[in-house]
Amino acid sequence: MARGKLRIYLGAAPGVGKTYSMLSEAHRRVERGTDCVVAFVEHHGRPRTEVMLHGLEQVARRELEYRGAVFTEMDLDAVLERRPSVVLVDELAHTNIPGSRNTKRWQDVEELLAAGIGVVTTVNIQHLESLGDVVESITGVRQQETVPDEVVRRADQIELVDMSPQALRRRMAHGNIYKPEKVDAALSNYFRPGNLTALRELALLWVADRVDEYLTEYRSEHRVNTIWGSRERIVVGLTGGPEGRTLIRRAARLAEKGAGGEVLAAYIARSDGLTAASPKELAVQRTLVEDLGGTFHHVVGDDVPTSLLEFSRGVNATQIVLGTSRRKGWQYVFGPGVGATVARDSGPDLDVHIVTHEEAARGRGLPVARGARLGRGRSLWGWFTGVIGPVLLTLLLTNISVDLGLANEMLLYLVLTVGAALLGGLLPALASAAIGSLLINWYFTPPVHELTIYDPKNIVAIAVFFLVAASVASVVDLAARRTHQAARLRAESEILSFVAGSVLRGETSLDALLERVRETFAMASVALLERASEVEPWTVTGSVGPGAVTRPEDADVDMPVGDRMALALTGRALPAEDRRVLGAFAAQAAVVLDRQRLKEEADQARLYAEGDRIRTALLAAVSHDLRTPLASIKASVTSLRADDVEWSEADEAELLEGIEAGTDRLDHLVGNLLDMSRLQTGTVTPIIRDIDLDEVVPMALGGVPEDSVILDIPEDLPMVSVDAGLLERAVANVAENAVKYSPEGERVLISASAIADRVELRVVDQGPGVPDEAKDRILAPFQRYGDAPRGAGVGLGLAVARGFAEAMGGTLAAEDTPGGGMTMVITLRQASDHLPVSPDLPGAVTS
Repeated sequence: MARGKLRIYLGAAPGVGKTYSMLSEAHRRVERGTDCVVAFVEHHGRPRTEVMLHGLEQVARRELEYRGAVFTEMDLDAVLERRPSVVLVDELAHTNIPGSRNTKRWQDVEELLAAGIGVVTTVNIQHLESLGDVVESITGVRQQETVPDEVVRRADQIELVDMSPQALRRRMAHGNIYKPEKVDAALSNYFRPGNLTALRELALLWVADRVDEYLTEYRSEHRVNTIWGSRERIVVGLTGGPEGRTLIRRAARLAEKGAGGEVLAAYIARSDGLTAASPKELAVQRTLVEDLGGTFHHVVGDDVPTSLLEFSRGVNATQIVLGTSRRKGWQYVFGPGVGATVARDSGPDLDVHIVTHEEAARGRGLPVARGARLGRGRSLWGWFTGVIGPVLLTLLLTNISVDLGLANEMLLYLVLTVGAALLGGLLPALASAAIGSLLINWYFTPPVHELTIYDPKNIVAIAVFFLVAASVASVVDLAARRTHQAARLRAESEILSFVAGSVLRGETSLDALLERVRETFAMASVALLERASEVEPWTVTGSVGPGAVTRPEDADVDMPVGDRMALALTGRALPAEDRRVLGAFAAQAAVVLDRQRLKEEADQARLYAEGDRIRTALLAAVSHDLRTPLASIKASVTSLRADDVEWSEADEAELLEGIEAGTDRLDHLVGNLLDMSRLQTGTVTPIIRDIDLDEVVPMALGGVPEDSVILDIPEDLPMVSVDAGLLERAVANVAENAVKYSPEGERVLISASAIADRVELRVVDQGPGVPDEAKDRILAPFQRYGDAPRGAGVGLGLAVARGFAEAMGGTLAAEDTPGGGMTMVITLRQASDHLPVSPDLPGAVTS
């Protein structure tokens, strides 16, 4: 069964008319005889949209009950049973009512498409999943209903429904979108001109990217190799020389002349990794092109002109910008140059600009050798086999009495040529072939000991031998180089994969990464250097190994990372192909350093945010919780001082009792605030000594009503190492909190027990309890759980208790009480003289 076609009307903002456009399309299809029905369309009470539903067949909706209310949803089963050719489904991002077959409406649409039914639907740009954060930053509203971008991208047709912000606001003011009572609020919030303009730009850019994808797919399917200049795309060919900056700026100026112009800088690197380009200069040029709004591309290709043209045609470029050749006149004997070749082969659809610059005709280095780097020892063995080997073989063959025949003798010399190619590469093998040919001619081809040859067959044999030897040597050398490159690339990929994975997982510190660099390249020291600007001195941000340098100029190897950072290595010089991996290490080091700094900044920002929260909460406490008892005291004092009222002794006692209660409450609040301030600033210095809990806990219960607490502390309980004052305050706060939330008539149980090397003090109440997700929150400053009244305190008691417990090396945690309620557990360290001794180990010696 063929899959149905999907057409989406994409709205730039609510109210632009996407539903109206969808219904207009439905009427056009019905007039053409298409079986088109309405599965779900929401007109939101808009008269013009509602009128458009007339004349269209509508599938009855399904009613669902949820939380005591009845809602209607699209009846997917009814639509599948009706099986029209095309169905209209509004609001693709809608979330279905619980009880529906699918969670999201786009999933219903997928079922319809899979059944071969065409779907016409609508969605707004702000509902695309990838744009959620962007839309929230623009409008301040987080879209709860979203649809995956891939669902929209798979649509067969996407039509943008757009409207200028001014026109949309006029529609809003005329009441064509929302009811009159909602118009003012909408115009001053979501439908501000800036919001609508930004959403419109998002929609246009998103659709433009989709158009590019369509164009690329069409060109690929139809094998279109010519350039279609739908918009200016300018490719800048870079060589790594300083003239690249001039070329990039020139290309940017060209792009500015056309709407939507795009700059793509391309550096063509040879596949063997050997290049004369400056990594530092390439880094600077990458930064420059990105600052100008372009992109940088690193392309691998042995034939630079061909690779550049293939890249340009692949990105549908319209222009190429190249610099005037830096080669001197005599160097043109090696070829016409990249610029001339690109201009010759570009064709009529691709313009080539040759830009002059200060580096023109100043010369450039000769081509770098592309042979495999086999090492000095292996090369020496190759030359020995290719030069000395034929001589030794000749001595051997001339001193034996057996005549092997010319063919066998040539095969033996050929073996030496192959061996020289395997060991030392092409040049030793060619030398072996030449020396072998001369020796065969001199010693084994009549007339011997002369370079002349009488028999034409021998001439052909020697010529064939040399050609075969040279060909075999070339093939063997090429295979050896490719094997060497493959092994090297595999090692590089493993190293880079390990480094990238560890850095992305956050497992690698800067020192560990630098140590990895030192081990990988067998260096003496590695240092990451940084400076604030080009005129500032270098500073060492991280180093490993002895003798780390403080300037890139002093290093054996210098790998720049942008303009203000460099990786400096000492120990030996690195070959060109190793710099590629080193560059990746340098980039990763910069990432690790940035991550460390961002983490430090985030930690500092978290501290500042916590401080701001504490200050805000403190102001709230001062403005309300502290003013309440002050107001009570003030009222009582004013009443007592009044001359026009004669108070009875009972009234005076009641007023004085109110003053005393308010003063006690103030003292308690101020004490908690001061304690929290000491904990926040780290000025709490406990005086630890060994005490018994029954000396401290009863004193901590002075602030709770009598007979509200049951105390259960065993007489044989070990002593604890604590600060008596801090422990008393902590127990007092926890006990007062437990009594406050206990039901009337229920008493709080305070018990203690020894477990291993610690003592647990448990404060058990039968109150309402606290859910698991709130247990940590109630121990934070200025936190009160549930509907606690404002007069119940500022939410510092448990936070202070936890701070004091942790200052003494203990902990405070909340647990559920069996049968209901909450248990606060204070864990303390046992005194050293009372620690349990393992039966397998000797007891600790004490003095």
